Amino acid sequence: MVIITAGMIGVGKTTLTGMLADHLGTKAFFEPVGENPVLPLYYSDPKQYGFLLQIYFLNKRFGMIKQALADDNNVLDRSIYEDALFTKENNAEGNITDTELSVYLKLLDNMMGELNELPKKAPDLLVYADSDFDTILYRIKKRGRDYEQIDGHPEREDYYYKMWTAYHKWFDEYDVSPKLKINLQQYNLEDPKNVTAVLGQIDDVLKAIRSDNSMTEA
Repeated sequence: MVIITAGMIGVGKTTLTGMLADHLGTKAFFEPVGENPVLPLYYSDPKQYGFLLQIYFLNKRFGMIKQALADDNNVLDRSIYEDALFTKENNAEGNITDTELSVYLKLLDNMMGELNELPKKAPDLLVYADSDFDTILYRIKKRGRDYEQIDGHPEREDYYYKMWTAYHKWFDEYDVSPKLKINLQQYNLEDPKNVTAVLGQIDDVLKAIRSDNSMTEA
């Protein structure tokens, strides 16, 4: 089965992805952040590097989802299905022009068309990691990436809030696969009991999906 995780930066999505992959004994495809040469440039000058960043991520996520759908079992840390969320927000902020957005959307549409031609056309489950906004800011500060910090950059907090709000709308409208929301404020993954509870919720949903698939095939 192919599982994708989604959610705001700082919510704990990557931690959840790693734990879930270990739990299922499968491969985790992690979002290319640490080795991303464009991301620090974007935070220093969003208007100059906004389009370049989105094309970089789109290319990486396209490759990841193609590989994931071709394999038997794996977990993806963020995916192509939420990529346009960031591009449209950058367009709304004036970081990406309307022309650049049009180019991006046509490229995305071509990529999605190619995915639809694969034997496996979509993931089996979306696990959406959620939290309140104050917890998001706390965790961004705690993990300490300089280019993400809001101290001295109040515009970043505004951007984070807009993305946090946009993510809730995106989750409500997502219909590519079954979906599950996990509250990582309520279930802080630093507590082993919470890890057990979260993985148990996911196991229950996967069991139901497998049962439905078996009935369909029969």
